[in-house]
Amino acid sequence: MRILHVSDCYAPRTGGIETQVRDLARAQLAAGHEVHVLTATPGPGGERGGVVQDDEGLRVHRQGGHIPFDLPVSPTAPGRIRALLTELRPDVVHVHAGVLSPFAFDGARIAVDVGAPVLVTWHCMLDGTVAGMRAAVRRTHWATAPVALSAVSGAAARRVAEVFDAPVGVVPNGMDLERWAPGPVPPPAGGPLRCVATMRLAPRKRGRALVRVLADAAAQLEPGALTLDILGDGPTRASMQRAVDRAGLREVVRLRGRVERAQVLEAYADAQVFLAPAVLEAFGIAALEARASGLVVLAHRSTGIAEFVTDDVDGVLVDDDAAMSRALARLAREPQRLARLQERARSQRPVQDWAGTLQAAQAQYARAARLVGR
Repeated sequence: MRILHVSDCYAPRTGGIETQVRDLARAQLAAGHEVHVLTATPGPGGERGGVVQDDEGLRVHRQGGHIPFDLPVSPTAPGRIRALLTELRPDVVHVHAGVLSPFAFDGARIAVDVGAPVLVTWHCMLDGTVAGMRAAVRRTHWATAPVALSAVSGAAARRVAEVFDAPVGVVPNGMDLERWAPGPVPPPAGGPLRCVATMRLAPRKRGRALVRVLADAAAQLEPGALTLDILGDGPTRASMQRAVDRAGLREVVRLRGRVERAQVLEAYADAQVFLAPAVLEAFGIAALEARASGLVVLAHRSTGIAEFVTDDVDGVLVDDDAAMSRALARLAREPQRLARLQERARSQRPVQDWAGTLQAAQAQYARAARLVGR
């Protein structure tokens, strides 16, 4: 099968969509498919404007232009996209979308125009945009376009369904579960409750809200009852450090910056609880990695994380930040409950592996083909 992935963002940029598009494409390549990636993101050396690169067997078509700040858009790309679709004649065009994905939506529009099977997968929560997008869809051809719609979780899919009034499938993010398998020995008990969070330090991930959650939980406990390592970097790092300092948490919260995957594994091996403060989390790949590592995940119930964490069985799901603070304090006060959740998290592995993701993608590709009569 010849598959063309279309994404505004791709490596060497880092992030959820970038990682998942690359890993999905690699898994499909390993399964015997011919896989191409079309992106507006420049290459490692700034390659763009139609340059084709080999990424470990993947053919990556870099269609970005010379845009300030290397934004992943390209006003001149539509013509080149049309030419590429005519040349490749893909069996399916898999478009990866966020709330704002101008390049990906150009790709979807042109693919529909040339009659190719199209699957659009949303990697985001559309909260706050549903009404506006729904009105836009009703005023345009997208209301009747022969496009298969999907999202990375059931929670995200429900928002997409509200926009389009159409069936929406699920193509979950995948991961190598064995790479994140817990070690044979659980982290030692005793001492402070050791927490970890892995995130891009950006407003949408709510890093400062996480600091407030920890401060509120610490206020309910004796001094020294909690520690938190925050892994990741981004534009809000300085403001988060100031929030830590103002809350008097310098001995409790450590911002470690961006770390390599091996260091993430080490951090998880020594931690007990993973904190996920985001409320607009369509899937939560970092939380899934932590869950696969045997950590007790504490997250918001309204997110995609609820699809692989079961409340009071292998993790804790809450409705708001105040409840998250209370739940964290309770885990610190009740070591027997923590041990029960840890044991279940370690023994009952999540099911979101690449085999399942590939199967889900193939099912949606078949649906996209049927919509155009193939």
